[in-house]
Amino acid sequence: MNLMTIVLNAQGGGYEMLIMMVVIFAIMYFFMIRPQQKKQKEIQKFRNSLAVGQDIVTAGGIYGKIKEVNDADNTVMVEIASGVKIKVSKNSVYANIEATVPGGK
Repeated sequence: MNLMTIVLNAQGGGYEMLIMMVVIFAIMYFFMIRPQQKKQKEIQKFRNSLAVGQDIVTAGGIYGKIKEVNDADNTVMVEIASGVKIKVSKNSVYANIEATVPGGK
């Protein structure tokens, strides 16, 4: 028997291993990566649609009402109490209160 034949028979399953790796990657893509990309697009769409008067909650847990939206520097002015306003990045706006709590506040 030829030495090359022995080596090729000993390795075995070259294509099967490759196919298995492709299948594992496809499963990871459809169950992990793709849903995360969809969620990220939804969040970006929400942040781009922020408007004055919306009740929101920030990533830090601060509840307030949007008083001003500044698209130039990607910030919003949020009133957290009567006369108390803070400037936060749009990226730190987590959710719309009406969407997270049934019936609003």
